[in-house]
Amino acid sequence: MSDIAFLLPGQGAQHQGMAVELYGEEPVFTAVLDELFGLLGAEGAALRRDWLSAEPLVPLEDASRAQPLLFAVGYALGRTLIARGVVPSALLGHSIGELAAAALAGVFDLPHAARILSCRSRVLADVPAGGLLAVAARPEALTPYLTGEVVIGAYNAPAQTVLAGPAGPLAEVAARLTGAGLVHQRVAARQPFHSPAVAEAATRFEAGFTAADLRPPSIPVYSTRTASPVTADEAVSPEFWAGQLAAPVRFRSALDSLLDGGARTLVDLGPRGLSLLALRHSRVRRGGHRVLSALPTSATATLSTWTALLASLG
Repeated sequence: MSDIAFLLPGQGAQHQGMAVELYGEEPVFTAVLDELFGLLGAEGAALRRDWLSAEPLVPLEDASRAQPLLFAVGYALGRTLIARGVVPSALLGHSIGELAAAALAGVFDLPHAARILSCRSRVLADVPAGGLLAVAARPEALTPYLTGEVVIGAYNAPAQTVLAGPAGPLAEVAARLTGAGLVHQRVAARQPFHSPAVAEAATRFEAGFTAADLRPPSIPVYSTRTASPVTADEAVSPEFWAGQLAAPVRFRSALDSLLDGGARTLVDLGPRGLSLLALRHSRVRRGGHRVLSALPTSATATLSTWTALLASLG
């Protein structure tokens, strides 16, 4: 079998009922989530309630729900597969997924992860309203639409680019894109991640890492800041991890580097968002790499998708 790499998703991949069917069915998955919910205290209890509810009190597109939930589900799925003997040789996360990858690689433990997640929620609470806009265009085609406030937040694929910025300026850009006939779609996010609007929050976020016992990763983690494996020095730097909150996500370049390492089986530990990006990669289309998903794109068929993944992994 080709080397296995886990892909861990970020904001926008979440949906109501994500992975709920596995809760109580997969013992490791359930235990890891319960441990993290407990470590998060009252915040964890509220997160669990909204995750399991058909009518959450706080919408899952809000950072206070989407961010810790994406971390929790991705991390718990990774721990479950590792417990079953599916050990990755590399990890690649998108935004909050990069922190889940770091935790799986042992950069920090779960108690420290809970403190980091709580700090992330606190610093984002004061960020002005904004969002993300996925545009079916190459980055260079979007140059006329960039302002000091609206920037490229993510380079996901050759013709899939995410713009980020405060609500008003982003809405103006969206209207201009519509007028130009450029296809775009709002990402399920209420905050302008990976833009200058969160730069101050990123600086304050460093405090979440200063008390953590940061260690070099035991599994290579491909960074979307550098498009290379995280170095030992970067791994123990609070600024390195906190700074990605405001830095653009260079997922495409990081995936290029990951696929340079030879044949890979890419396992998306979320609802297919990253696997769809991977399937469009030129090297994947040419063959030699497999792409699998742990979860479906909606709450239905979760168990069957999970069972199919396990069968594919042998």
